Amino acid sequence: MPGKLLRSVLIGLLVGGLLLALMPSLRQWQLAPTTQNDTADDSPASYNAAVRRAAPAVVNVYNRALNSTSHNQLTLGSGVIMDQRGYILTNKHVINDADQIIVALQDGRVFEALLVGSDSLTDLAVLKINATGGLPVIPINPKRTPHIGDVVLAIGNPYNLGQTITQGIISATGRIGLNPTGRQNFLQTDASINHGNSGGALVNSLGELMGINTSPLTRAMTAKRRKALALRSRSS
Repeated sequence: MPGKLLRSVLIGLLVGGLLLALMPSLRQWQLAPTTQNDTADDSPASYNAAVRRAAPAVVNVYNRALNSTSHNQLTLGSGVIMDQRGYILTNKHVINDADQIIVALQDGRVFEALLVGSDSLTDLAVLKINATGGLPVIPINPKRTPHIGDVVLAIGNPYNLGQTITQGIISATGRIGLNPTGRQNFLQTDASINHGNSGGALVNSLGELMGINTSPLTRAMTAKRRKALALRSRSS
């Protein structure tokens, strides 16, 4: 009997010693997944890389017109640099009746722009600036097809407050009958488009150009609805 009791005590001590030796390793194994999850949560979702790719190529466009009272009238919009030669795409209504068109880049350079041509059917216009230095060009991927639900960013100069980025999704594609001026094939987005954003860039989450911001329904919509609409012509 004493021998059995002694063996039981020795076995208990051995098991207890093994558990104590293994306890730190068990604790580390249990804590490891929590530590990894905490590290992953420290990296929030961000579209900063897309903005840094696209935003430098979005410019402020100022239309100076001489009205009947002989005072300079300045209207504003946005535009997108399409290539290194200085060609800029914007909305036609941004430069309508302009006596002088001024383009301001995000790096502080300012140029007087020439109107190359415009199209009332698509509400698009092409401008040209003569820049001696290099120009930032918007990334374009012709093989990229926009789909409903894609995240998009609208870049422009609303209310002349400086460049602003708003985010939304593509709500619809192939919209027609939204503008009485001619043929249409628009994307619709819920990204906020305010006065001055017209002519700016609508880009995807990679910073690639999806279209040119415009809002042809502005006069027919309430202020709340206007902020929720942006459309672009596929021909852009």
